Amino acid sequence: MSAEGALGGVRVIDLSRVLAGPLCTQTLGDLGAEVIKVERPGEGDDTRNWGPPYAGPLSAYFLGVNRNKQSLTLDLSVEAGREILGRLIRTGDVLVDNFKQGTLDRWGFDDEWFEANAPEVVRCSITGYGPSGPKSDAPGYDFILQAETGLMAITGEPDGSPMKLGVAIIDICTGMQATIAILAGLEARRSTGRGQRCEVNLHDTGLHLLANVASNHLVSDAEPGRYGNGHPNIVPYRTYRASDGDLAVAVGNDRQFALLAEELGHSDWAHDPRFATNPERVRNRDAIDQMVGDVIATRPRAEWVAVFDRAGIPSGPINRVSEALTSPQTLAREMVVELNHSIAGPVRTLGLPIHFSATPTSIRLEPPALGADSEAVLLDLGYSATEIAGWREAGVV
Repeated sequence: MSAEGALGGVRVIDLSRVLAGPLCTQTLGDLGAEVIKVERPGEGDDTRNWGPPYAGPLSAYFLGVNRNKQSLTLDLSVEAGREILGRLIRTGDVLVDNFKQGTLDRWGFDDEWFEANAPEVVRCSITGYGPSGPKSDAPGYDFILQAETGLMAITGEPDGSPMKLGVAIIDICTGMQATIAILAGLEARRSTGRGQRCEVNLHDTGLHLLANVASNHLVSDAEPGRYGNGHPNIVPYRTYRASDGDLAVAVGNDRQFALLAEELGHSDWAHDPRFATNPERVRNRDAIDQMVGDVIATRPRAEWVAVFDRAGIPSGPINRVSEALTSPQTLAREMVVELNHSIAGPVRTLGLPIHFSATPTSIRLEPPALGADSEAVLLDLGYSATEIAGWREAGVV
């Protein structure tokens, strides 16, 4: 068993901030990569100040997506900072940035520079809208992209207002897409010996998240609507109000519907031509949802979940976040772990969602204080203590 992790020996230079990029590089770090996070002197990643809540001086937001990283502060607006970055990139395998389109090129790190100085580096650029199109120069914000890509139009109650998801889902999934792209780039390098440039952006990811809803529209030309907690293509597949709270029920096929009807005391529903098949249930969703809901309302949700579990009908309670993070399944999976942070003290954080049998993921480094590793990284690059002291005096690091 390797203690390094699947990406042991891979060095990632992280020029990103906020969520999509940091989530990507944290995942690479969890997989064993060495991640050096480059931040602005005196300021750092914007999310360091996105609180409360805070654990000591560190915001919970920053703590959530910046473990397994070292922090190097560099002022990239000055030539000395860019010279240091160039030396750092030459030692790396992966470079991740979420600067505005063209920023690295203006600083001198264009395709020609990489060809001459770091041809094996896999570069991943994360932007709002990508390098082409009328909005290519616009900054990207998850909330705006949820609106523009149609996700808000299909989220919420049918007669209510469009709603965003409770987390920055496009940022999160863009970070995942970036991770996939980087891993593919590293794999391609195994056979070609060369890195390459890849890009992901919030706009394309938002459209990608439309998935079956986009396919429904592209096939039918019908405008997708909002179904609350229902499903556009499957019925019954939604939340229902039990006598003491809400639960979710997901009936994915006609066999499960027959089981549901039997457990609700109405086995005849499975033979009713309005409900016998899923296409008919979709056409008659209001009627069957009302009938199912009337029965579920008569008993507590825990009783229904137990009944449905025994029958093999997918269901679950609508947990609050506090309940989800303390559930027996969460605890069994070690999805909440405690770190003893050198500054903030004991801090609870989300665990690792990826597992390997031979190259385990791990939390090796706490989310770093701003610039905590600057001297060590610079010494490793071959700079002298005198040079580093001079740069500190000048505000370069």
